[in-house]
Amino acid sequence: MTNSKLKILAGAIVPLLLSCSSQTDFGKQAETIVGRHVVRFTQPPRRIPAKVSVDAPLLGNGYTGVALSGNPEHQVFYVARNDFWRLKTGHNESYPAVLGKVEMSIPGLEGASYLVEQHLYDATTVARFRKEDFSVTCRVCVAAVEDVAAVEIRMEGKGSLEGSVRLSLPGEKEIVEDLPLDRAFPEKREQNAVDGIHYITRAFEDSVDIPTRTALALQTVDSPDGNFTLEPGKTVRIVFATSGNFKSSDCLDAAIRKVKEYVVPQRLRELEKQHRAWWKDYWEKSFVSIPDSAIEGQYYLSLYGMASSSRDTDFPPGLFGIWITQEQPAWSGDYHLNYNYQAPFYALYSANRLEQAEPYCAPLLAFVPRGKYYSEKIAGIPDGVIYPVGIGPLGIETTRWTPLMEKYHWAKKENIEMDGMFWGQKSNASYAVANLSMHFYRTWDREFARKVYPFVRASAIFWEKYLVYEDGRYVDYNDAIHEGTIGDKNPLLSLGLIRQTMQTATDMSALLGEDADRREKWIHIHDGISHYPVFERNGKTVFRYTEAGIKWVDGNSLGIQHIYPGGAIGPDSDPALLAVAMNTVQEMQRWLDSNGSNSFFPAAVRIGYDPDTILYHLDRYVKHTFPNGFQLDNPHGIENLSTVPNTINEMLCMGHGDMIRLFPVWPRDKDAAFHQIRVEGAFLVSAKLADGEIGDVTVFSEQGRDLHLLNPWKGRGIKVKGPDGEQLYEGERIRIETGKGVTYRLTPAGRNLKKEDGRDYN
Repeated sequence: MTNSKLKILAGAIVPLLLSCSSQTDFGKQAETIVGRHVVRFTQPPRRIPAKVSVDAPLLGNGYTGVALSGNPEHQVFYVARNDFWRLKTGHNESYPAVLGKVEMSIPGLEGASYLVEQHLYDATTVARFRKEDFSVTCRVCVAAVEDVAAVEIRMEGKGSLEGSVRLSLPGEKEIVEDLPLDRAFPEKREQNAVDGIHYITRAFEDSVDIPTRTALALQTVDSPDGNFTLEPGKTVRIVFATSGNFKSSDCLDAAIRKVKEYVVPQRLRELEKQHRAWWKDYWEKSFVSIPDSAIEGQYYLSLYGMASSSRDTDFPPGLFGIWITQEQPAWSGDYHLNYNYQAPFYALYSANRLEQAEPYCAPLLAFVPRGKYYSEKIAGIPDGVIYPVGIGPLGIETTRWTPLMEKYHWAKKENIEMDGMFWGQKSNASYAVANLSMHFYRTWDREFARKVYPFVRASAIFWEKYLVYEDGRYVDYNDAIHEGTIGDKNPLLSLGLIRQTMQTATDMSALLGEDADRREKWIHIHDGISHYPVFERNGKTVFRYTEAGIKWVDGNSLGIQHIYPGGAIGPDSDPALLAVAMNTVQEMQRWLDSNGSNSFFPAAVRIGYDPDTILYHLDRYVKHTFPNGFQLDNPHGIENLSTVPNTINEMLCMGHGDMIRLFPVWPRDKDAAFHQIRVEGAFLVSAKLADGEIGDVTVFSEQGRDLHLLNPWKGRGIKVKGPDGEQLYEGERIRIETGKGVTYRLTPAGRNLKKEDGRDYN
C-alpha cells in the first residue's frame, strides 16, 4: 500500500505562476494548490496499535492527536496528547502514553467497502462505507483552535442501522507487559459518566518525578447512553474533548466543560469556522507549485503532519509524533538527539512554519543543568554541556542507566558514562544546535536568540575547552561518529557541527551584546578546526567517516551530515571540497535509507547534485510510503516528514551562506513557482520559473538586513523597486540595502550587460 493513493482532484497539474496582485489572490492560489491533494486509504490500517509508526489516517492540532483504525463495523479512534507522558528519569521509565479510545460500533456495516479520504486544505477526514443498497459517511475533525473533536455520521439508502459510541481505557492491546523488558507501572484510572457525558482519566502520580494526569470526555448528542439509530437524512453528532494537568488545574472538569460548550450546534459551527480559518492561514504562510503531483502531494502531507503534531511549546512531538497507540513505544518515544529528534523540524524553517518549530527548544533548554553536570563530571568542563542520546520533556532523561539495562547486549560499560547513555558521542548537544541555527539565521529574531543562547553558548564552551590545539589545528579526540565507535579521532559529523556551533554562538553573542571576549576564540576554532578526512574508495576521493577510527559504513547518511544539517559545505565552498562531496553522495546512494534520507536529499541539493536525479529518487521515495506519509520500511515515525518539503524548498530557493539563489538546483525545463520561502537573512522570497525563464521576484525583508543575491538573470541588470523608487543593480552578485518590514520587487533589466571583453554573458 503506497501513497499512489494520494489522489489529485484537479486534472493535469500545471504549476500556478504566482503573479498575483494581492494577498487575497495568494490565498486563492494556496487553496487551489493544496486543495487538489486528498489522501486516500482504501483498506483498513493493519499496523495499529503499534510501538512504532502506524499506517493509519492521522489527525491532530499540535496538542491532541487522533489515529483512526478498525473495520467499517468497528471504528477505533486512538487519542493521545503531547503533554501526557510518564515522567521519570531512567531507561524504560519515561514515555508518551495512550490516553484512551473512542470506539464506534455499527454491526450492520460488516463486510462494507472501506474508503477514508483526508482533505489537507481544511484538515477534515471523511470515511465512506458502502454495502448493498446503503452507505454510511463519517466526517471527523480535530479542531485547530480547541482540544475538541467532532464526528458527524450520516446514512444514505434504505432502512436503518443501529450503532453505539463508547470510551475505553487502554487495554491489553495497548499496554503490552513483556516482563522484564516492559515494566508494569502504577497508574490511576477512572471511567464514568455524568449528565450524559462519558469520561475517562489516566494519571501517573506514584513513583514518578513529575505527576501527569489527562482526561477525555465524550457526548453523543441526544443520546445519553451513546446508542444511536442511523436513518436516511439524519445526522448523528459526537463531540469529544481532552485536557491535561499542564493546561488546567482540573483537567477532567475542563474536558467536560468543553464538551458541554460544543455540543451546542451554533458553537460547533463557530468552532468549525475558526478551524478552517486557522488552516487557511497555515497554508498561506508559504506554498509551492511543481509539476510532479506525487512529490507535491507529499510536500503538503508532510506539512499537514507537522501542523497536526507540533504546537505545544512545552511538549514537542517525540519519535512517533502525537500518535501514540501502544505502550511503551520503541526507544521510549523520546527525543533522540543523534538526529531523530531534530529531523522532523528541518523543513519548518524554510517553509515559514515557525509556530510548529517553536516547541523544539523546550526540552533542550530544560536539560541544560544536567548537561552541565555531565560536562563537568566527564570532561572537567563546568560551563559546557554534554547531552546523552535520549531526553524527554521538562528535564527528564530517558536513557539514564537503570539495572534493567544489564539485560541488553548493547548496554556496555563503555557506552555509559556517569550513568548517561552517550555511545561515546560528544556531538549530541551541537547536533541539537543545528536546528536552532537554522531558526536563528532565517529570522534574526533577537528574543529567540536570547532564549536559546544559554544552550548554544554552553555547547560552544564545551568545544572551546575540549578540543586539542596541535600542529596549527584543533583536533577532536575520543569522540564517536556512530553509536559505539568509541575513541574516534575527528569524526566527520562533529567537525561540521563544531564549525556551525562556533559560528552560531559568535553571531548570537554579537547580536545580544554578550561574551565579546569569547568571540575571537570561537572564530579561531571555526577557522582552525581540522580538515574533513578523505580517502580513496572505488577509485574516487570521498569523505572518510573519521581521521582515525571507522572509515565507512554502508548504511545511514553520517558521511554527508556535516553538509546537512551541519551546513558546512555549499555552492560557494572550495571546488575541490565540492568534488569530494559529489563523489561521496554518488558512492553512498542513501536515497531510501531507514535513518538518513531526511539529510541525504538536502545534502545532495546543497552541493548542486544533478536535479533530475534528485527528483527521480524523490519520486521513488514518496511512492515508498503508507498513505499517511510514513516510510514503509522505517519504524521511526515523523522524522521523514521533513524530507520532501525541505528538499524541494532548497531546490527552488537556497540561502546558504547568506547568498540567495533562485532555482539553483532545479531543471530549467520544469515549470515551478513558490511563495514566501524563508531564507537566511530573514527574507521571504517568492518567484516563478516558466518556459525556462525566471519571472519577477518578490522579497520581503523581515529585519532590514542586506540582501545578497546571485543574479537570476545572467548577463542582465536587475531593477529593484521599493518604497523609495526603483534602482538598477548590475553584476553576478549584488547587495541590496533593505528596510525592515519592506517588500521589494525584482525584475530583469531590458538590456544585456557586457563582460569586460565585450562578449555577452549569454
